Amino acid sequence: MNYIAGFVAAVPAASKEAYRTHVVEAASVLKEFGPTRMVEAWGDDVPGGKTTDFKRAVKATPDEVVVFSWHEYPDKAAADAAYQTMMSDPRVAKIVANMPFDGQRMMIGGFASIIDQGASGKPGYIDGSLVPVPLANKAAYVAVASKHAAVIREFGATRIVEAWGDDISDGVVTDYRTAVKAEDGEAVVYSWVEWPSKQVRDEGWKKVIADPRMYADITPYDNGRRVHGGFAPILDA
Repeated sequence: MNYIAGFVAAVPAASKEAYRTHVVEAASVLKEFGPTRMVEAWGDDVPGGKTTDFKRAVKATPDEVVVFSWHEYPDKAAADAAYQTMMSDPRVAKIVANMPFDGQRMMIGGFASIIDQGASGKPGYIDGSLVPVPLANKAAYVAVASKHAAVIREFGATRIVEAWGDDISDGVVTDYRTAVKAEDGEAVVYSWVEWPSKQVRDEGWKKVIADPRMYADITPYDNGRRVHGGFAPILDA
């Protein structure tokens, strides 16, 4: 299955067009290094949470928007090779030096795909989430998440990806483990759901939430620490 480089950042709302220009320029260079797909999605429906949420995860200020993005690679070897090559490219250094947001608060991590249902396309809307899962419950998580994915696709989602934290380091300002208050013995799962449109997504979730199949199994993780939100794609390359 694919290997995912996942990113979450806080971008000033007033810099949306500057950010869009930035990621388009970045994609034109980074695609040379092997990612099969690069997606950037602008926060649209990102709620606050009791325990965790995306805004707190990246220490977003009131005038900032959360961006959820990822790069897909054929495997980890391809992702590692791409990273090593791009870091020595002066074009990449220039792109990094001119980011229209606070890069110190960007969360970056590598994730190994464990579920990939549906066809990759050009979604009109994306749900992104992070969740802590005990290492011992990996198989149980895959089993339950696979069942849930089938239900969600039945109600309109076009693709669902769940990726297991594989290369996640502690950050100075932000990181994935802190985002979900991960404990010792827990991994972080980075996942997303692709929808044809926000309308289909909104209608679909109503049906998903009402479906008893979503509650038929014991949840093998603490859903109270899940970080989630809805995002509108601004780049799909």
